[in-house]
Amino acid sequence: MSLKIIFMGTPEFAVPILESIHNSIHNLKAVYTRPPNKKNRGQKLVASPVFQFSQKNNILVRCPEEFNHYEYSVLKSLEPDVVVVVAFGKIIPKSILEIPKSLFINIHASILPKWRGAAPIQRAIMNMDKESGVSIMKIIPELDAGPVMKIVKTKISSETNSESLSSELSKLSCIALLESLKLIEAKKEKFINQDSTQATYAKKINKDESKIKWDNDAKKIIAKINALYPAPGSWFEMNKVRIKILKAVEVNKKGKPGEIIDKNFTIGCSKNAIQILKLQPEGKKSMNSSDFLLGHKLETGKILNGL
Repeated sequence: MSLKIIFMGTPEFAVPILESIHNSIHNLKAVYTRPPNKKNRGQKLVASPVFQFSQKNNILVRCPEEFNHYEYSVLKSLEPDVVVVVAFGKIIPKSILEIPKSLFINIHASILPKWRGAAPIQRAIMNMDKESGVSIMKIIPELDAGPVMKIVKTKISSETNSESLSSELSKLSCIALLESLKLIEAKKEKFINQDSTQATYAKKINKDESKIKWDNDAKKIIAKINALYPAPGSWFEMNKVRIKILKAVEVNKKGKPGEIIDKNFTIGCSKNAIQILKLQPEGKKSMNSSDFLLGHKLETGKILNGL
């Protein structure tokens, strides 16, 4: 027996999970996603990745500005057994969560109760956690606080960035969700309450956080670079030009915080140093630092702004 499912999600992270439902035995009744956003200089309206996938695959897709009484009626009429929510970007009202005979579950990109909130992937990397994962939980009005039915974990290395971890967690989510739906279908699901005393919160990334602070140690700076890749990115200024660091490694060299130590783009930190491997000058394409250095002479001993 298949389940009647409604999917709610918005970004690229959610697309493989939506696709796994679409290709499963279950009956995907409709998809909900955020309305198109204005992007780039031309302020052109751009539909979400979830919208684009749904349209391409002839799936009913809705983009309500809010969950009003009409939307409640639409959802109720679809009679979903399960509503799957993945990075939807909207708070689902209590009235919607109380639609009779419908189970609302959320796929959250952390090992709950750690890193509830908006930026769990970035915060886990920035915090230099050794592992991350996905949690499948029942949605309740309190943010990411519902009881959990399944957790899948994966390791975080010093080379893991937000892009690679997001991709890995999205793949893990596909498997975990289908396993969870099988349990729900068989009425064998078990939800375990979170220990809220252990909860931490992954607040949204502030633009001010993206500036490199050279008086941090090298490991912490590398973690920030990885956490904020590809967007918004970590940056510093050199010769009044903002440079985004896309990839760097820690090296065992000493120098003053922010000091250009050598011609290989090695910069001192409070402990050890980082060597920049890939970067993107403001207004230009990304490039290897070796290519950048062909046209830019480094002043060894110079202290970069960013303390």
